[in-house]
Order: sequence, then structure tokens, then C-alpha cells
Amino acid sequence: MRTNTAKEKMLAGKPALGAAIVLGSPLAGELYTFQGWDFVLVDGQHGNWSLDTMTAAFRSIALGPAIPMARVQKNDFFAIGSLLDRGAMGIVVPMVNSVADAQAAAYAARFPPRGGRSQGGFGTGFYQAPSYEQWANEQVFLAIQIESKQAVAQAEAILSVDGIDGCWIGPADLAASLGVDLSTPEGKRQHEEAIMSVLAACRRTGKIPGIAGGTQGERWLERGFLYVTCAADTAAIQETGRATMARLQKYR
Repeated sequence: MRTNTAKEKMLAGKPALGAAIVLGSPLAGELYTFQGWDFVLVDGQHGNWSLDTMTAAFRSIALGPAIPMARVQKNDFFAIGSLLDRGAMGIVVPMVNSVADAQAAAYAARFPPRGGRSQGGFGTGFYQAPSYEQWANEQVFLAIQIESKQAVAQAEAILSVDGIDGCWIGPADLAASLGVDLSTPEGKRQHEEAIMSVLAACRRTGKIPGIAGGTQGERWLERGFLYVTCAADTAAIQETGRATMARLQKYR
């Protein structure tokens, strides 16, 4: 039986560091899990994944110490349950803009009496949990994405919903929703104020603050975020490819 060590760390006030995989290769999850990441996030919203390849990715990640998590395509009862049934131990739900949205996500992710998740997790046997439903209600990490002006304004109420463990802020969509220009000092200030207001809401509600950190992961970790993605397969290929080509230019 496996413990969600990433969730355990965050509940203890320690950060969980994550890598996202987008390109659709389950083997990318295996590479990341043995590098020391706390979790690997299979991006089902913006990634090149099918249900079959996501299933394989969860198992590839579970071969090592990292916790398999996924971003679902949308806030949908069957979409959330389907990824949990395939072995995800964490779910990120995009575009949660209201209390009703958060309640719908929690209802889909938690078994009764905490929610309404349907029983029948056919792809979860490799966890060897004697009572899967009870185990899943305790071990699954559920994060909602706060990535709009509307969601920021209601962040405390959204995060107060039972069954929501924390959030994962989407900085790019948030900037677009706020209508700010990040190339200007004023735009950067307004953007950061909105992000930090969500962090404060997490602290007031006792929920886990998270953010898509990207190349700025360290910056957000220093500010107190605990659920932070700091790497991705796409970025890794781009960065190493460009660096290698730069070194080889003298041979061209």
C-alpha cells in the first residue's frame, strides 16, 4: 500500500517539487521519477495524451518514488473519475472560478460520504490498498486551478470547500484574465499582488498553495508555495537541444 508522500510533505509544511510531462511519452514519467521529484504531473489539458497513454504514464511514474498526478481536461465528473480509476494519486482541475465549480470537483474526486465518486477503480490494483475507497479519500490530492480574476476575488470561499486540498495557480491565464502587461513594472506588480492574495487565502483556510512555477519555481518556493512544478519534458528538450547546438556551431 502506497502513501502519497508529496501530499504528506505539503501537509507538514514542506514543499513538493514536481515535473510536468506533456509530449505523450509514458517513459518520460519513468525518467523523472528516478531523478528525485516528489510528483510528476501528466498534463491532460494541454498535453498529447490519450487515456491509454496516461494509464501507462501513471504506472511508469509509480515505478519510482514520485507520485503520479494529472491535470484533467476539464472540471467534469467522469473525466476526473476516469483518471483516478487509472491510478492518478493527484488531480489538478483547471478553470475553477466559483464555489460551485470547486464543489463539483470535490464531489467527483471523493467517495461517499465526502463526495459522489463512483466505485470501480479498475486500474488501481497495483497500489494494493485493502480498502481502496477509504485509502483514496485520504491519499488523493485534489488541487483546483485559480487562474482568473473572478477566481482570485473568490479564492478564500473556493478554497474553503471541503475536499479541496489546495490550489495550483496558472500564472499565464491569470495575467490574461487580469488584462495586465507583464512587460511593464505595473503589470508585474498587479500580477504578483493577485498571486500573493491567493497564497494568503490558502493560509487563512489551511489549504496548500501551489503554482505552475516553470523557470521561476525558486522564486515562488521562496515566497511560501508548496505545490510547485519546476520542470517539463518540453522545456528540457528545448533547453538541452539549444545548449548543445550552441556548443556545436563551430563545426557547422
